[in-house]
Amino acid sequence: MKNALIILAGGSGKRMKTTIPKQFLKIGNTNLIKYFLSNLDYKIFDIIIISTKYEYKKKYLQNIKKKFSDHNIKFAKSGITRYLSSKNSLELLKKNNPTNVLIHDSARPLATNNLLKKIIKNLEINNTCIPFIKSNDFIKSKNNIKIKKNEIMNIQTPQGFNFKKIYNAYRLSTNINFRDDSSVIESFGEKLKMVNGEITNFKITTKEDLFFFNRMKIKNYRSGIGYDVHKIDFSSKKKLVLCGIKIKHPPLIGHSDADVGYHAICDSILGSLSMKDIGFYFNNKNSKWKNANSKIFVQFCKKELDKKGYEINNIDINFICETPNIKKIELLMKKNLSKLLNISINKISIKATTNEKIGFIGKGEGIAAESIIQICNV
Repeated sequence: MKNALIILAGGSGKRMKTTIPKQFLKIGNTNLIKYFLSNLDYKIFDIIIISTKYEYKKKYLQNIKKKFSDHNIKFAKSGITRYLSSKNSLELLKKNNPTNVLIHDSARPLATNNLLKKIIKNLEINNTCIPFIKSNDFIKSKNNIKIKKNEIMNIQTPQGFNFKKIYNAYRLSTNINFRDDSSVIESFGEKLKMVNGEITNFKITTKEDLFFFNRMKIKNYRSGIGYDVHKIDFSSKKKLVLCGIKIKHPPLIGHSDADVGYHAICDSILGSLSMKDIGFYFNNKNSKWKNANSKIFVQFCKKELDKKGYEINNIDINFICETPNIKKIELLMKKNLSKLLNISINKISIKATTNEKIGFIGKGEGIAAESIIQICNV
């Protein structure tokens, strides 16, 4: 069984009253489509079609295939109406011949994986599956026409269909002004299977909706741990560097400036992003990094966080050493990190402990640092 998803993203979003179509508005470091894809379980769909204009694809979705390489993403040309956008996408899907197809509005980024799976499950015994929610409000018409609340349904997307059934309905239909896909297949006598949708799966149409989305969006938390240790070079006249702060103390031995604080922090960030360790990106056999300022490494990690759409929730750094006195430089280190990582000092904890005279660190011959970080999507 093959499952396909169509994401309709060709609209101009005039009611949002912005120059940029609402599906591409910046939300932190992402937009509505990328936000939806970042939370979508890649195992659900064999292929995803994004229906949009060529200029939108070029301007706003240039690297989306690379960013979401776990998803098999293809593009279809959007039409002047929603109906034509769906029809073009179904035509493109014909060669893949999926069993089921779900058609979704890009303006509903909070649809959950559970809802998508429920729709697909229902398609095992039904040709259609349409999510809806009931209104909890008192319903009144302007003309005082009596309306029964239990007869009002707010229809949502994604709407699920047996692919052959919806494809044939679009192929035979001549009315290009249908408001949704369920109306097209229903016009040919197909009964709609209705299932409970999700109250959080609302459509973003106005700026007020966008504000509400920012309050409701799902936070994806990830954690990482980093550790680094270096011996002290008692013969050197250079200064010790910890989190960018130079201290009157014998320095550490290392290829770069041997800043164990920055190195541990880098590895915790890279770990939280499921990337390789700092040595992979800044090899100590490469002369380019000889005596390099480790600030460069932290800046690289910060760019990776931004690129992947994450921000630091909090960071906890622990130094293990006999000397120097970390408490004396704690605030200075926090200020450096706050500036480099663009986070509040309140999100940074710096502590220190000794090694209780055990091992070379306990004998005062080395310094270690460990960092634990929590990040979340923007």
